[in-house]
Amino acid sequence: MIDRSKFKTISENRKARHDYFVLESYEAGIELVGTEVKSLRQGGVNLKDSWCTIDNGELFIKGMHISPYEKGNIFNRDPMRVRKLLLHRKEIDKLYGTIKRDGLTLIPISIYFKGSNVKVQVGLCRGKKLHDKREAAAERDAKREIDRTIKSRNKF
Repeated sequence: MIDRSKFKTISENRKARHDYFVLESYEAGIELVGTEVKSLRQGGVNLKDSWCTIDNGELFIKGMHISPYEKGNIFNRDPMRVRKLLLHRKEIDKLYGTIKRDGLTLIPISIYFKGSNVKVQVGLCRGKKLHDKREAAAERDAKREIDRTIKSRNKF
């Protein structure tokens, strides 16, 4: 059983769940420098327009913005630099084959601390069409309406 008390979520990519169906998810480590970790502890990260690629058998995250650490001066790196994700070779090879065969994409879903390590949850995703988004919104609205009705009837 996983002890969830050791996880501290830094940021979630809510847009990913809106724009994609998440088929599978993987936990990957990430290569960071010291000032980036300090900035993450302050919550200075944006995953909104980020994605992952596989180049030469290595997994990279692109488009992720980590704000410069305010006290980092010369040690700060470029906020939008490409960062390497750490995953087992077999998992990377499996993902590469699936992406090429099925036309899926890798999207970072969340970033969190696991103990003292920073982890990224990477999702194997298929894009949603416009009618899928409308359908999901209709289901959400219906569920919200049902919850309101139940709540109002339980008041009396």
